[in-house]
Amino acid sequence: MPAKKYALAIHGGAGTMLPEQITPEIERELRAALQRSLDAGRQVLENGGSSLDAVAAAVQVLEDDPLFNAGRGAVFTSAGTHEMDAAIMDGRTLMAGAVAAVKRVKNPILLARAMMEKSPHVLLAGAGAEEFARELGHEIVDEKYFFTEQRWQALERVRATARLSDQDRHGTVGAVALDQAGNLAAATSTGGNTNKRPGRIGDTPVIGAGTYADNATCAVSATGDGEFFIRAVAAHDLAALLEYRGMPLAQAAQTVIDKIGRLGGTGGLIAIDRAGNIALPFNTTGMYRAFLDGAGASFVGIYR
Repeated sequence: MPAKKYALAIHGGAGTMLPEQITPEIERELRAALQRSLDAGRQVLENGGSSLDAVAAAVQVLEDDPLFNAGRGAVFTSAGTHEMDAAIMDGRTLMAGAVAAVKRVKNPILLARAMMEKSPHVLLAGAGAEEFARELGHEIVDEKYFFTEQRWQALERVRATARLSDQDRHGTVGAVALDQAGNLAAATSTGGNTNKRPGRIGDTPVIGAGTYADNATCAVSATGDGEFFIRAVAAHDLAALLEYRGMPLAQAAQTVIDKIGRLGGTGGLIAIDRAGNIALPFNTTGMYRAFLDGAGASFVGIYR
């Protein structure tokens, strides 16, 4: 019998990424990190594991890497603190879990999954989410764990210039997958925007905005100007274009990004449909991204 097909796509944020702005050494590190994330998800899918396990594994790799704005590399708020958001969704059941504004949870994506599987709620924020993490024995770390010099310098730069560049704004990580059983899943994690007001929550943990999965259509994870993705209900909008308009995935994904652009927002998304087709549109100069498809092809990219 032929091997069953699976597919996986990941992103590490979209923004102004030009070859002259990234040293060859940093580019190698970024590509290697994306490959590690892809490999983590691939290992799950190859062994017949679930899309849910695959996206959680892929995102956890990026949360643990200080190069990305999620988990360890999360950006600073205007108060010089960290507040992280994450969400995960199971396309088979439409169950979802999300957390927002957590400060000391080492891997917010694992807490989001626990929200989905071990609580009656979809979204918990702040102290309530952290208390839930402690009750379940999730790893809680000192806030110093999330400090990186690069992110601190970005905060100082934004404070000095009162201007937020695309590099400082974007950096959410995410994964979408189709497993051998035909089930879709999506996961997204972020530190938000550099210099954001404490308590600000973006699109990442808002189901249907930055994260969505439905076996009937597709799985989506977004990155960019969260306020615009919320207003466009971007991730669900993409699924609706497939379900109600019968659009091909690539056309639907580009339509959503075009809408974000018309509203004045920038960013990108990754999506996989139930047939294993993959789309990775963005309206910035670059997006950290990688995928492997059912035919065995794989790709890691940064620039347009």
